Amino acid sequence: MPIDFHSDANRLTYARRTAGEDWARAVRDLVRPAGARVVDVGCGGGVYTTAWSALGAASVVGVDFSAAILSGARERAGDRPGVSFHQGDAYATGLPDGVADIVFERALIHHLDDLAGCFREARRLLAPGGTLIVQDRTLADVTRPGTPSHLRGWFFERFPALLDIEAARRPTTEAVTAALREAGFGAIRTTALTETRREYADAREVAADLMARTGRSILHELTDDELAELAAYIRARLPAEGPIHETDHWTIRSATN
Repeated sequence: MPIDFHSDANRLTYARRTAGEDWARAVRDLVRPAGARVVDVGCGGGVYTTAWSALGAASVVGVDFSAAILSGARERAGDRPGVSFHQGDAYATGLPDGVADIVFERALIHHLDDLAGCFREARRLLAPGGTLIVQDRTLADVTRPGTPSHLRGWFFERFPALLDIEAARRPTTEAVTAALREAGFGAIRTTALTETRREYADAREVAADLMARTGRSILHELTDDELAELAAYIRARLPAEGPIHETDHWTIRSATN
């Protein structure tokens, strides 16, 4: 069944990573984080909320609709200066008009039904000349073949029914672009990102991470028995010893207010 974002059992599932330097380079190619006011909509466990702060943002507000997930984000962020969290909806954050120079939405839009509504709220939050950055996967991103660096491809190889779920929830580039224009954005730019997700000590650590469904909402569609089968299937395809460097493929759209 789908992930329950409001369950305390999942409060830390999106808080157990660190944003990679490859992500930071991609962001710096799009905007100037130093001194910026950033709103991270759909912030989850706060991984990228704190990453924006590390890039020199003057302030970062992480917004999420789940009180449980936000509790994990606050725990992760600790007392980092300039970082705060706010419970709100992607369509109605509850933040003031023009509060941000940059609005960031990562791994958010595939959970939404109304892209234009989400983008209208982002535009309301932006000061004139501000930038919206939308980072999410297309269907082409997730259906790359499975390899030791792209574990996700093996999910669909072993359980093809998961691909139907992905196909239904991954908006096309055309749909995202149309929604951005409907919301009033211009200068829309699309770029690809191969982002470091995590380095594991060995295949055993990969299997343990999969069994915990850490930060992977698609794995909540599997039963416990199916998940154990998938973990064994992937572990058998990984090197027996040595580190595993996992990457994820993303599509980034940036647009100006």
